[in-house]
Amino acid sequence: MSDLYLRLPDPQAVTPPVEYLPLGRVMVNAGIITQSDLVHALNLQRHIDAPLGEILVAEGLATSGQVLQMVSHQHNIPVADLITDPPDATLRTALPVSLCLTHRCVPWLKLADLLLVGVNHPDDFHRLRSCLGERGNRMLPVLVDEQQIRHHIGTLYGRELANRAAARVPAAESCRGWNPDAPLRKPVALAVLILLCAVLIAAPHWTITIGILFAFTTLVMSTTLKLAAFVARLSQMSQSMPAPPAAPRAPFPLPKVSVLVPLLQENEIAGKLIQRLTRLTYPKSLLEVVLVLEESDTVTRETIARTQMPSWISVIEVPSANNLTTKPRALNYALDFCRGSIIGVWDAEDAPEPDQIEKVVIRFQDAPENIACLQGVLDYYNSKTNWISRCFAIEYATWWRVILPGVARLGLVIPLGGTTLFFRRPILEKLCGWDAHNVTEDADLGVRLARHGYVTELMPTVTYEEANCRAWPWVKQRSRWLKGFLITWLVHMRTPRALLRDLGLIRFLGVQTLLLATFAQFACAPLLWSFWIVLAGVEHPVTVTLGAQVTGFMIWFFIYSEIMNLAISMVAVSRREHRHLMAYVLTLPLYYPMAALSAYKAIKELVVEPFYWDKTQHGLTH
Repeated sequence: MSDLYLRLPDPQAVTPPVEYLPLGRVMVNAGIITQSDLVHALNLQRHIDAPLGEILVAEGLATSGQVLQMVSHQHNIPVADLITDPPDATLRTALPVSLCLTHRCVPWLKLADLLLVGVNHPDDFHRLRSCLGERGNRMLPVLVDEQQIRHHIGTLYGRELANRAAARVPAAESCRGWNPDAPLRKPVALAVLILLCAVLIAAPHWTITIGILFAFTTLVMSTTLKLAAFVARLSQMSQSMPAPPAAPRAPFPLPKVSVLVPLLQENEIAGKLIQRLTRLTYPKSLLEVVLVLEESDTVTRETIARTQMPSWISVIEVPSANNLTTKPRALNYALDFCRGSIIGVWDAEDAPEPDQIEKVVIRFQDAPENIACLQGVLDYYNSKTNWISRCFAIEYATWWRVILPGVARLGLVIPLGGTTLFFRRPILEKLCGWDAHNVTEDADLGVRLARHGYVTELMPTVTYEEANCRAWPWVKQRSRWLKGFLITWLVHMRTPRALLRDLGLIRFLGVQTLLLATFAQFACAPLLWSFWIVLAGVEHPVTVTLGAQVTGFMIWFFIYSEIMNLAISMVAVSRREHRHLMAYVLTLPLYYPMAALSAYKAIKELVVEPFYWDKTQHGLTH
C-alpha cells in the first residue's frame, strides 16, 4: 500500500491529458500486439463506436489485464486489485450508488482526506470529478478491472439496489401491494369455494348454466380474436411482395447492445448457452451479454466456474432481498449495470439466429421513435423429442407464426414473450423496467408499453428454445403463465375507465380477450367439454334451463371453434420446417386438458403464493 501511496500524483494534477502516446502505439511498443494487429483494430474502429482497448480484447489480440496495464502506463495512474484488497464496507457512504453506476467507478480506499476511486479508464474519473465540483478535488483515480468494479458495486450497494429492483415500477402499475400473508386472504377464498359448492348443490342446473354462459362468452371472444387475426395474417401474406432492392444505407455508428440472460439452478445449460451465443456475428466489442444469477444460486455459480467465457460475457449476482426470487427482479437489478443503449433478453436455453442483433440494430435505426420494443419469433429445436414437445411446437407455431402477427396487424396490444425482446433503453427506463412481483412480467410490460403510447413490433428473426417435453414440468410452466395473465389483468383492471381511455375500445377488448378470456378458456374448459354428453343421449343442464335451441347453438359454435383452431394450426405448420408436425395437429384436443390442470394450480397459487416463481426446468432434452 505504501508503494501505491508514493506513486499517487497530486490531486490537482489529475486533469485530462492534453497529449499522450496513443494506446495502440503504447501496446505495440510493449510488444503486446503487432503493427498488423493495430491496423486491424483501427480498421474495425472506423465502423464501430468502441474504445480501442475493448476491440483488442474482443478480437482476442490482448487480455483485459494487459490493456489495463498499458492504460496505466499511458496515463501514469496506478493499478489496484480489489480482489486481494477489497474496499471497506463503510465506504458505501463515500459516493452515491447512482454516480458509481453512471461513471463505472467504486470507492476503494480512504487516505487521510483523499478518496481513492477505482475506475476502468481515466475518462470515467474525469466525468465523475466534474459532477462533484470542489469535492472532486479530494479524489484520486486507480485503475481497476471492470468486472471487479461491478462486483464491488454489488458488494457495497447490493442490498440498496436489490430493494430498488423489487419496487422499481410505480405501485399503481404493480401487483406488489398484494399481501399473500393477509389474514383474510385464505378464509375469504375458502368461503367463496364453500359458497360455490353450496349453490351448486342447491341449484345445480342454474349454477352450471351460469358457469357455461361465462365460459361460452369467453369462447366467443377468443374465437372472434383468433379468426380476425387469422384473416389479417392471411391478408398480410397474400399482399406480401418481394422487397425492392434496398437503397444504399448511410453509415451510422453501431450501438452497444446489452443482452440479459437470467439463470436459476442451471447445472447443464450454461456451457451450451455460451456455445450458442458465440455464433452471433455482431461485433463482440459492441456486445455485452450479462448472465444474471441469484446470490444464493450455488448450482449455477459452480457451473459457470467450470465454463470458460469470452470477454464479452460477464456475470452479475443479484443479492437476496424481501424473500423474492423472480426473473423480473433479477432483470431490474442487472439493468443498472448494463452499458448498452439497446437492452435485450434471452432465456437460458435460447439459440438465437447468428445475425439477430444486426437485424435489431438496423430496425431500431430505421424505426420511428415510438417503436419501443422489437419482439422476435420463438420456435423449438426439440420438437421431435416426444408427443408433448410436438404439440408444444404446434402451439408455438400457431401463436408466433399466425395469431400474433395477425394481432399486430390489427393494431392490438401485443403481450410480450419472455425472451428475444429488445428495448430502446431510455424508454425501458422511463417505464421503470419490469414489475418484479409479476410472474409474467413480459405480458405486463407489453400492456404498459401500449398504455404509455409506445409500439411493439414483431421482428423476422427466430430464437430456438427447448420445449417442455414432460407432463408435470409442462403443467408447472403453464400454471405460472396463466397465473401471470390473471395477475396482469387484475392489475390493469383496477381502473377500467383509465385502461379504456389509454387503449381505446378495440384494444381494451383485445386485452380482455388475450388475458382474461385466455385464462378462462382453460379454467372453464371442463364446462365446455360437458357438451359431449349430449352425444351419449344425456340431457344437458343448459337444455333444462335455457332450452334445446340455445344448447344446440352453443354446441355447434363449440364444434366450429374446435375445427377452426385445428385449421389454423394446420396452416401454421404447413411451412417446410414444421410440416412433420401436421399429423399431430389432430391430437391437440388430448393435449389441452393439461392446461386446465394448470389453470387450477394457478388459481390456488394466486390465493396462497401469488409471487411464487415456479421455475421451468431446462436441459431435459439430450
